[in-house]
Amino acid sequence: MTATIADSIYDRLSQRIITGELPAGEKLRQDHIARAFDTSHVPVREALLRLQAHGLAHSEPRRGMRVTALDPAEVREVIEMRVALESLALQHAIQNLTPADLKAADMARIACDEAQDMPTWETRNRAFHRAILTPSARPRLLHTIDDLHIASARHLFAHWRHRWVQRKDTDHAAIVQAMKRRDTATATAILVRHIRRAS
Repeated sequence: MTATIADSIYDRLSQRIITGELPAGEKLRQDHIARAFDTSHVPVREALLRLQAHGLAHSEPRRGMRVTALDPAEVREVIEMRVALESLALQHAIQNLTPADLKAADMARIACDEAQDMPTWETRNRAFHRAILTPSARPRLLHTIDDLHIASARHLFAHWRHRWVQRKDTDHAAIVQAMKRRDTATATAILVRHIRRAS
């Protein structure tokens, strides 16, 4: 599927919000964004509506669209939803695993371990979680999990940005090993602990 201008604008703005480059309360001006991307207001509006749908921006009467604040209660809810939904997806994924799926998960794990900075690591961490869950073949479930990852990414940046160091993720490695053994209980238990530990 070809990326649209709206996709490009959404991807860039969401990354800037997730990393904190665009802080809470920052006004997202359609005309400025349209000029920056050399485009009309139509794809900008589409991108801003997607940011709003993902909880990264909100519209205020007569004040326009602004970056949302991080809400601790929302963060707790996101973590609990991730625990429930990723566990469910992983259980289905392990039932459907192919050698190609396991290879993709291992490659995503290695790429995540090799990240040299937090923005790269965060993107690759999301890719790893997507790789281990994709074999579940539950598109609606996976779409919901993707949205939750966007929400938790902001929290990760806010709390870990100044403490992040490159390291091998032993949880990721243990999850992949359990998947190779088709050990659903162990893989799920490690995943749950891993999600809660990052919170």
